[in-house]
Amino acid sequence: MSIPLPTEEQKIWADLEIGVIIHLDIQAFEPEYKFRRQWGYVPPAEKFAPLELDTDQWVRSAKAAGAKYAVLVAKHCSGFSLWPTDAHAYSIKQSPWKNGEGDIVGDFFASCEKYGLKPGLYYSASCNAFCNVDNPGTVRDGGPQAQKAYNEIVLAQLTELWTRYGDVFEIWFDGGCLPVEKGGPDIAALLHQLQPNAVVFQGPPGTKSLLRWVGNERGVAPKDCSAVEGDVWAPAESDFPNRYALKAFQGGWFWRAGEDNSLRSAKNLFKTYLTSAGRNTNMLIGMVIDNRGLVPDADAAVFAQFGELLRQTFHEPLASLDGEALRSSSDPYEYRLPLPEDAAPRYLVMEEDIAHGERVQGYKVMAGGKTIKGKCIGHKRILALPQDTKEVILKITQAKDEPVLRSLAVY
Repeated sequence: MSIPLPTEEQKIWADLEIGVIIHLDIQAFEPEYKFRRQWGYVPPAEKFAPLELDTDQWVRSAKAAGAKYAVLVAKHCSGFSLWPTDAHAYSIKQSPWKNGEGDIVGDFFASCEKYGLKPGLYYSASCNAFCNVDNPGTVRDGGPQAQKAYNEIVLAQLTELWTRYGDVFEIWFDGGCLPVEKGGPDIAALLHQLQPNAVVFQGPPGTKSLLRWVGNERGVAPKDCSAVEGDVWAPAESDFPNRYALKAFQGGWFWRAGEDNSLRSAKNLFKTYLTSAGRNTNMLIGMVIDNRGLVPDADAAVFAQFGELLRQTFHEPLASLDGEALRSSSDPYEYRLPLPEDAAPRYLVMEEDIAHGERVQGYKVMAGGKTIKGKCIGHKRILALPQDTKEVILKITQAKDEPVLRSLAVY
């Protein structure tokens, strides 16, 4: 039986587990702006003035939360671009920030290198209010020539983003890409030429290292969430904003004054870690940037609290099996993990060695007089345990091939 395998880049991505996606756009300075209600108008670039902007502070906040990679929203649906693009006249080049001489994308890449995070870029090809384009990437009022002109803008901007700053670890296409056969730009060819080793969220057909959307913006993956779709390795990424959407607004992805009460708590982020990274997906936390150009103080504090909670919980296992202890097992379908007498276990963490693919298709865990059944382990599966657990028994009940586990640990 053929078993789909991840690329080297997908294996690295899975091991990183936690990322942030950073949102800063023109509506931080005109919060009432809603592009789908105001076609033909975008806030003037002159309003963009984050006078205390500090990408080092962004990346430090991400790192404090346990993030190993960061995705910057370089251009969202307004069309305003956070780098000095030559493709059109709506970017930081037309803003008062650093007298139009700055480059937020460049600063972001430098900060990622400084603090050891892998950099990613979000670019919405499917929506651009400045260019009068809405999903799925078509010009709203205009014929083939208008579409051709927009396609050229997309390719020019992606060329800038993919050649000016070095390797892009993750590329994010919100809403995917309009296929060439339906009138869209040939993004796939450009991607293969300029950033062939990137992992790509909702990338065009033929993408080497594909990522897919988990299906919601709550950070909740299905309990059995395989990284395989058909015969393609395409793991899910669980994205969600770190602020809830209040009734009067939409999304929760962008900063607005007076919304600190919508902030998720550190305990909520931890719970979401269990339903995202703990269910064989990566956790991607939305990070807002305020009109100063900073992660708000309240958000930064919660990120640090969440990171500390993760470290305290998963710092040192009560018991574990990995490496040679797993490989030397007489039965690769059953494992026993006795616990110390005074242990008060909370979580079982199971990992397959995904270099060999996802082989497990059914399992049951016996612990504390309870049986927990599931189908998928994959890169990581975290299960809550009864606190009176004295021993954990894992039985693999169905597999495509002999299971290859990477680690079993109780915390």
